[in-house]
Amino acid sequence: MIKNTKMNYKNYQLIHIREEDIMLIMKWRNEQIKILRQNKKLTTADQKKYYEEIIKPSYESKKPTLILFSLLFNEKLIAYGGLTNIDWVSKRSELSFLDKTGRTKNSNLYKEDFNAFINLIKKVAFKNLRLHKIFAETYEFRLEHIKILEKNGFEYEGRLKEHVIIDGIYTDSLIHGLLEENI
Repeated sequence: MIKNTKMNYKNYQLIHIREEDIMLIMKWRNEQIKILRQNKKLTTADQKKYYEEIIKPSYESKKPTLILFSLLFNEKLIAYGGLTNIDWVSKRSELSFLDKTGRTKNSNLYKEDFNAFINLIKKVAFKNLRLHKIFAETYEFRLEHIKILEKNGFEYEGRLKEHVIIDGIYTDSLIHGLLEENI
C-alpha cells in the first residue's frame, strides 16, 4: 500500500509504526484508556499479537482496513495514530491519534503535536490514498481535542447521545468530518 512512508513537517516525521515502538504505545494506551475504545489494559502478549496479525500485514495489503504511523519529534517517538476503519468503496476513514501521556498534560505541546499529525495525515489520506473523507469520533469531554480538529477544518457533523460508558457515566460522542474538497 504505502511502502516506506516518511513524511516531514517542521521537526516532526511520520513513519510506519516500527516494532520497537509497540511497547511504548501499549503503555500510553493503558495510561489513557479513558479516551480510547479499549475496555481493558493491554498485555505485552496482546500488543505483540496485534502487531504481528494486524499492523504488519497492513503494510503489504493493497486495501488495508487500517494504516498506522509513529509520529516522531526530533527523531524521538512522541505519538502514534493513523487511518482506521478504512472504507475503500466510499473512500473514507476514521482518524486516530494518541500522544505520549506526558505531552497530553501540556496544552501547547499537545496542540503542536496534534496539528502536525493532522497536517501529515491529510497528505496521506487525500494525496496518497485519494480518500474523499476523514472523520473522527471524540468523547464530549475532550474539549481541547475537539478545538484542534475544528481549527484544522473538521466540521461538526453530529452527536451520538450517551454512546459509551466512561467511569460509570454515559457519555456522548461527537462526530467531526473533513472532506477532501475542504482542505
